Amino acid sequence: MTDKRHILAEIKRLADSNGGKPPGVRLFESETGIKESDWYPLHWLRWGDAVQEAGFARNAFQQPFSEESLAENYAKLVAKLGRLPLQGELIRESHSNPGFPSEKTFRRFKGKGKLLKAVIAFCNATPNFENVRTLCEAKLQTIGELATTAGSSKTKFATGFVYLMKSGKHHKIGRTNSMGRREWELGIKIPIPPTTIHRIETDDPIGVEAYWHKRFESKRGEGEWFILTAEDISAFKRWKRLV
Repeated sequence: MTDKRHILAEIKRLADSNGGKPPGVRLFESETGIKESDWYPLHWLRWGDAVQEAGFARNAFQQPFSEESLAENYAKLVAKLGRLPLQGELIRESHSNPGFPSEKTFRRFKGKGKLLKAVIAFCNATPNFENVRTLCEAKLQTIGELATTAGSSKTKFATGFVYLMKSGKHHKIGRTNSMGRREWELGIKIPIPPTTIHRIETDDPIGVEAYWHKRFESKRGEGEWFILTAEDISAFKRWKRLV
């Protein structure tokens, strides 16, 4: 059992290094290795009691996270990991990052599908989260919640295109349901109008796009833009169609 005086001394030490603000219980555990079982219930019944005995005011209750804030935190963790996090990684992140919600807070969505849809909405409104959106959409498709037919729980797979376009020395790999419309949209957004090099017609545009993004990850510039070699382009063009 950890000595009570040692715990109080550690609370004071961390508070001194943080401008006089005492640590929350998760930060205290991550910084010191002292677990809740080391002080509860023998020394204190609440963490606020320990903070108060160390000579500080109790921490104010943290305002609850909004669903938008939860989606943003989840999206940033996905971007950090390069994949969807496991439950244990949510717990680990909340312990090491005081501003990250606890794993239990994400249960407010009452299902992985609703959480991922909220994350996708965040990604659609926020630049540079294309990879996160793709990973979330791919997961939704595997669990059958990306799109459903009326009165049926079966997944409705969207037929579309995964395209390779060139603008200057850069190449863009993306997906669309209308090639002509996508070319026009990009043409009014970037200085050099893009040229379509190749397109893959597929009933799994999300999965195919994710494959090529992953394959060329080391050559990624910004967003969905890549610096590709002639061999890379040839490899893309060899994939004619996936059904």
